[in-house]
Amino acid sequence: MPARRADPARLLAAVNAQQAALGRPEWSGPVTAEALGAASISAVLAAIDLGQDPERDATRLAVSHLLGLLARRAPGRAVEVRIPPYAAVQAVAGPRHTRGTPPNVVETDAVTWILLATGRLPWADAAAGGRLRASGPRADISGYLPLARAGS
Repeated sequence: MPARRADPARLLAAVNAQQAALGRPEWSGPVTAEALGAASISAVLAAIDLGQDPERDATRLAVSHLLGLLARRAPGRAVEVRIPPYAAVQAVAGPRHTRGTPPNVVETDAVTWILLATGRLPWADAAAGGRLRASGPRADISGYLPLARAGS
């Protein structure tokens, strides 16, 4: 199944909604999936830093962008990384599953995923704090993190 193409207008709207919630001007950078994905990460992190709930569409964009980076950095289908209700991806080389519950699963909430994937939250701290569930012998994906560094 081919990857779904991102609609630049929707991505831009998501980033601009988060920018508006932060009291910042609209995005003036390139209107590409890569640039808007990075912008959404920065904007969502800024909201988190201010103690605000990030905008839903910007959060979805940041989660999807970071999962895409993971899939490119660790291609494969041995581990399923789930960030409900936003997205999931299969990554990491190794035996793949074809039916039922995969043997290697990582699941967490969107904010935790964004913090993990940007290096703001160490894997061990998230696991010890119950902020993520990782099951299976290949589920520790900490060696692939951080995926991006984004300031606020």
